Amino acid sequence: MPRFMILSAFIVGAILFTPAAMSAKDNHDKRYYDNTGRDYHTWNSQEDRAYRIYLGEQHQKYRQFQKEKPAQQQEYFKWRHEHPDNVLFTLDIK
Repeated sequence: MPRFMILSAFIVGAILFTPAAMSAKDNHDKRYYDNTGRDYHTWNSQEDRAYRIYLGEQHQKYRQFQKEKPAQQQEYFKWRHEHPDNVLFTLDIK
């Protein structure tokens, strides 16, 4: 009987832990290499916000960055180097 309870507890624990482990894997920021700038861009919420500004300036509808063609991604990276965070995002302290 104790073996059955230990095995049951292990199985229930694994079932409860699996979704948490899978969702944690998805939260890592993805990095993209910029050939022209020879650096990496970490794709996080701030980079996504800058990308949306870029698309607005280009008068384009939103498309997921990872689904863009490499040439389009490089165009964005070129624009991004010309528009650093301190130019795009101002912090108003009152």
